[in-house]
Formats: sequence, structure tokens, C-alpha cells
Amino acid sequence: MHTKFLKKDNIVFEEHPKYTGVRIAKLITLQEAGPIGVSILEIATDTTIPVHTHAPNIDSIYILAGNGEAFLNGVWQPIEHGDYIFAPALEEHGIKNTGEGLLKLFVVHSPPLF
Repeated sequence: MHTKFLKKDNIVFEEHPKYTGVRIAKLITLQEAGPIGVSILEIATDTTIPVHTHAPNIDSIYILAGNGEAFLNGVWQPIEHGDYIFAPALEEHGIKNTGEGLLKLFVVHSPPLF
């Protein structure tokens, strides 16, 4: 793989393949990098990514914008711009947008999901 640079106008969002109300921009994919996948998620107001786990994937999530709640360590807790979440493999986690605008996440998966 070579160094990749994307201007913000060239970052393309598409409907998430699994979750309604969620759009995804796949910045780095399995085919490009192998050990990691990088994406940005936009979660619409009143939308929830249900509690789930990944195996063997980990999630590293930075909240770029918005407000919501994250299911971590067995409870829903508030999240906002600037917060960070690390969800190890097999740990239950979920995200919901409880704010008035988009909840925007920068996500790194290892190994990649896409």
C-alpha cells in the first residue's frame, strides 16, 4: 500500500450495509491495508446501533461531533464530541444518537470489518 490522502470533498458516504439511519465513509479497507480498517460513521438523530460484539475485531472510536449514548461495561452512558471509546474483541458495545444533529464517529477496526 502507498500513502493515501483524501481531500474532504473526496470522502464519499454510503448507506451502512447493516444499520438503517447510519452512513459510512470507508477510508481504509481490508483490501488496502490488511490489518486495520478506518471509517467515519454518521448516525442520524434517534438512531441506534444495537448492542453487539465483534470477534476477533476491536473498535477504537473517537467522537467527532454530536451527542449520544454508548453501551459500555453493561450500561448506557452519555458521550459527546471529543470522547473516546475502546471496545475490545467480544465486549458488548452499542451507540445511539440522542442529540439533535448527526453523531459523527471516527472508527478504527482491527482486523477490518470491510
